[in-house]
Amino acid sequence: MSVRGHGDDSWPRPGKCRIISVANQKGGVGKTTTAVNLAASLAMHGNRVLVVDLDPQGNASTALSMDRSAESRSIYHCLVEDAEIRDLAQPVPEVDNLWCVPATIDLAGAEIELVSLVARESRLKRAFSAYDSSELDYIFIDCPPSLGLLTVNAMVACEEILIPIQCEYYALEGLGQLLRNVELVKSHLNPAMEISTIVLTMYDGRTRLASQVADEVRGHFGDLVLKTLVPRSVRVSEAPSYGQSVMTYDSGSTGAVAYMEAAREIAYRAAIGAGN
Repeated sequence: MSVRGHGDDSWPRPGKCRIISVANQKGGVGKTTTAVNLAASLAMHGNRVLVVDLDPQGNASTALSMDRSAESRSIYHCLVEDAEIRDLAQPVPEVDNLWCVPATIDLAGAEIELVSLVARESRLKRAFSAYDSSELDYIFIDCPPSLGLLTVNAMVACEEILIPIQCEYYALEGLGQLLRNVELVKSHLNPAMEISTIVLTMYDGRTRLASQVADEVRGHFGDLVLKTLVPRSVRVSEAPSYGQSVMTYDSGSTGAVAYMEAAREIAYRAAIGAGN
């Protein structure tokens, strides 16, 4: 980072806690990887960050070395049993200022159990309301690859949507459906929600298609798209198998540097009021 001219130890903190859902119903576009590495980057530069793993697969929990055994308490207990977020958040090893509310396999049944509960779409929002978010600068919600009740809960609870888009043609196909769902939730359940950030992931500069997809997304969404392109990186893929984000696994890799730059953009956009 110092070589690239960004050797500052701390980045600006937002005036109030930013609650950001990382959402895209297409699988394999880098949602979890993006949520985990942006959160780790911001925490490493002086921000206080909480990651809420809302995906039953629990990949974010694995990448942050969380206990996912059957006995451990998770976000499921918050949604279904009204447990407090404060009691569920665990500190992430090796990264100061970073906490995670893990997901366990119990969450797979939460979609069905939520159906019969009162105000089922706003269970997560109510949990955040009971939490003193002044102690945090960012909350990242890692959504499942679907548009079900868990994702709706995330959208109702957040103020911003961050969409990772893979630089391939199929990634654009499902984007329209996601945008329609965002508009539905915005008009009926959460008028304050906005799409604030789009991250282009798995970029392969050797292919013309990747450049075309990037240009098309930038042409449609303009300044919402971060300048930083996240390339395909072996290190990014390897890191979760060691229970780490790529920021601690190999901070000098191309993927780590790209996510650090992307997080820096997000932090400085907040400082000048963009994305709020």
